[in-house]
Order: sequence, then structure tokens, then C-alpha cells
Amino acid sequence: MLSNLKIPKQLRRKIENELHSGEAIRWVEQPIPRFTAPSIAGVWFGIGMTISPIVYILDRSNFQLPDLREGLQLQHLISLISPYWLLFCSVAGFEFLSSPIWKWQATRKTVYLVTNRRAISIQGGLSTKIRSYLPDQLKDVYRKERADGTGDVIIRIRRWRYGARDQKREEEIGFLGVRNPREVENIIKQLADNNA
Repeated sequence: MLSNLKIPKQLRRKIENELHSGEAIRWVEQPIPRFTAPSIAGVWFGIGMTISPIVYILDRSNFQLPDLREGLQLQHLISLISPYWLLFCSVAGFEFLSSPIWKWQATRKTVYLVTNRRAISIQGGLSTKIRSYLPDQLKDVYRKERADGTGDVIIRIRRWRYGARDQKREEEIGFLGVRNPREVENIIKQLADNNA
């Protein structure tokens, strides 16, 4: 089944290494690479953070070290620190600009599969993150559909608190960006029901 799919060889090997003896694949797919609203907003923010310091540096290209014979003053300190701060802003801006490329690369190294025993998410990269869900962990699965019919199948929600104000955060975990979320949800629910 894997040889018929357009899954990179390295990812195919990870799937084969993950499967147990007698475990058969019922469904397998890579997520759809797409630009999301936060990534587009990040790109616009990155453009501003990258260009503004460059324009400022070009405008102040006659930069000179301050004359410290009169002592160190706040304006001298600012003029010494500002080039490094601007460099930091440019690097951070470039990170925002390139974030959609990194996310696209991450989807190319990710695969979701459902076998006759469990649901599995494999995310490659510098290290491989493998999440395996047994049938009793698949009881509260739900889907989110987009207008084009693609969507997400959410297996669980991770919640945590952070910060001084104890703010709540949550992350939906599951098969994100699949072509037919209804079909995938049905396959997963069938696996959970058959092994109940």
C-alpha cells in the first residue's frame, strides 16, 4: 500500500519501522500544505520587522562611535546598542518571513495513518515525534471542516496554564489538514467501536 503513495522514502521507512507484526494500514495520508491566517499575518509582521531596521540603518549610514570624553550619557548608550537591537529585529523579522516555508517543510515530513490497531501521527524533522492512539483513546474524536471539504480530525485537546496571570492555553492534537475529514473520522470511530 505504501509503495503506491507519493510519500517520501524516508517517511515510508519510518512508517514501516513503527508498524507491529500483523498491523495493517487502513488509511494513510500526508497533511495538505497550506497558508493559514496566522502565518500570513506573521509574514506581514515579518516584512515590517525586516525592512524597518534596514531602512533605519541605511538612513543612519554615517554612524560613528560616540565621543566618550565627556562621560557616558544615555544617548551614547542608545547609539551603541541600537545597531545590535536593529540586527536582532531583522533576524526576528526574517524568522517571521520564513515561517510559512518551515511549516510547509514540516507538512512534507508528516504522515497520519490508521491501522487495524491504532491511529498514528508521525512528524519528522530534526527529531521524529510519533504519537500513537489506542482505540480507548479515540472515543471523543471530532472533526472540523473547511468550506472546500478539507479539515482536521481532532483526537484530543492539550490544555495548560502559563504566565503570571495563569492564562489558559489549549492545542488541538490530531490529524490536521486532511483531504476528507469525514471519512477519516468514520475510520477512527469504527476502529474505536470494533475494539470496545
